[in-house]
Amino acid sequence: MRKSSISREKILNALREKLEPLAHVNAMWEGGAASFQRVDQWSDIDLQIDVAADRVADTFVVIEQALTKLSPIDLEYALPQPTWHGHAQTFYRLKHASPYLLLDVCVIKDSNPNKFLQPEIHNPPVVHFDKCNVVHWQPLDHKALVSKLKERLETLRVTFNLFQILTTKESYRHNDIEALNFYHGFTLRPLVEVLRIKYAPTRYNFHTRYIHYDLPKPIVRKLENLFFVKDHKDLVAKRKKAERFFYATLEEIDLKKVEMFLHNNSTATKKKVR
Repeated sequence: MRKSSISREKILNALREKLEPLAHVNAMWEGGAASFQRVDQWSDIDLQIDVAADRVADTFVVIEQALTKLSPIDLEYALPQPTWHGHAQTFYRLKHASPYLLLDVCVIKDSNPNKFLQPEIHNPPVVHFDKCNVVHWQPLDHKALVSKLKERLETLRVTFNLFQILTTKESYRHNDIEALNFYHGFTLRPLVEVLRIKYAPTRYNFHTRYIHYDLPKPIVRKLENLFFVKDHKDLVAKRKKAERFFYATLEEIDLKKVEMFLHNNSTATKKKVR
């Protein structure tokens, strides 16, 4: 790891000092590890900035000016437009900061209602400034989510059964690289999704992200055993175990209980935010 001198706090303070006085910048907040109170020496900076719809490019100019006063920008990558979430997003790595202190900067148009502010999914953000009451509770539509989960379960029931042959046929051919890839994509990925629907439905589509925090420890240990494959024989055996685990979990899911969990989780989160 490179020798680093620029701290997380120094970067955030520099951005706040430059951005907060600007009339077209409404708010700046952190998500990710900061919102979950899990910041450590390996955490990046997951930053959202709400701005006037016609000033996105101008805002990035100011951001880069603030960063280059601290350190040369070592690497930079802007997601191609249009992005999946509709915002402009750029990643910055600073030469004089830890490479783990990667800046993930999302500039959001004030006209875009999708601001990643459902606490049940993203947890309450860490607000650095908010001049226009931008950072407020965005309620999660529980009925719509349960309907989506019902649809996903119906789809997964069919596609899991349908695509297991992709792994098994390559196993029979001893094409183990292909078999392993299919195993991860068509056996383990849907298994993780049904486990998330059971235990962490608001983040049902996060795959392995936050899995060590979202799922019970015994379940995580069981998954770890399935993810780490030693050889061809081990792959064949673990695919069968994962298949049994998938169907057992699928049958255990009760969407009425999921809806009740969502309601209780929402109530608890509201009290926490207040």
